[in-house]
Amino acid sequence: MRDRLPPLNSLRAFDAAARHLSFQRAAEELNVTPSALSFQIRQLEEFLQLPLFERLNRGVALTEAGARFAPSVQDGFERLHAAMNQLRPSTPDDVLTVTTGPSFAAKWLSPRIHRFLEQYPDIELRIAANLSLSDLRKDAIDVAIRFGAGHYPGLRVEPLAEDAVLPLISPVLLAERFGGALTYGDLAALTLLHDDSAAFLPNAVTWATWLKQAGADGIDPSRGARFNHADHALEAAVDQAGIALGRLTLAARDIRAGRLVAPFDLVMPANASFYFCCLPQVSTSPKIEAFRGFVREEIEGERAELDRMWKGG
Repeated sequence: MRDRLPPLNSLRAFDAAARHLSFQRAAEELNVTPSALSFQIRQLEEFLQLPLFERLNRGVALTEAGARFAPSVQDGFERLHAAMNQLRPSTPDDVLTVTTGPSFAAKWLSPRIHRFLEQYPDIELRIAANLSLSDLRKDAIDVAIRFGAGHYPGLRVEPLAEDAVLPLISPVLLAERFGGALTYGDLAALTLLHDDSAAFLPNAVTWATWLKQAGADGIDPSRGARFNHADHALEAAVDQAGIALGRLTLAARDIRAGRLVAPFDLVMPANASFYFCCLPQVSTSPKIEAFRGFVREEIEGERAELDRMWKGG
């Protein structure tokens, strides 16, 4: 009988913590709490009857045993992923399946699909929009466009656009109620529309963050309406329900079309970006290269157009 192996989750926790030398960052990668990850590592240490980490005031360090164990665990996971990839269902050469969040699909990708299909009529594009992260190693998906910090192990990850956050309001509402200009004090008379879709980020920019940076005192940042989809908050702003703290990448089309305007100059980094993700072994396939080039061209063109608008050119 083979020797008993430790639980797989505890090995995954150890592998992530050994690579990051941080329980916090390892927990974010595995989508668990730091306390849950710490518990899994303690399980592994009890199983092996060896300490694998030194717990320091500001992080962790591998013990001698942990340093010897880490390369073997990492190699084991890489071999397991390689074996799974051989079994992974592939999409036909003329089919490109893309997964992304519902808001990005609705506000950014869907309005542009016709241009991609005109350029590449032989590629059948399929969009899978959902909030959960698909596993490209086992699902029949070619590309993922994800919003976050860029920690997606096992994938080739390329940054597409650093996002920004800014207040946005309907120009009709701005003109009819405020004469076309807004002061910080006027925010007290407006419904604040909250986009909670980025709440999973440790440094997500909220109304409280923006108001503090702007020096806008006397405004309660917790009041208003909350949305777990970014596009819903933007649509509510377009329909004059209030003022949204929106993400520039998702709101750009509404800004260019004049459905939304930015009443203040303060634009804050979102502390997150959009990323183009695929498996390394398929990253150079013609259909993926075609889609990557298309997305980059569209994003760069849109940002250049917005720059010209705001500079009055």
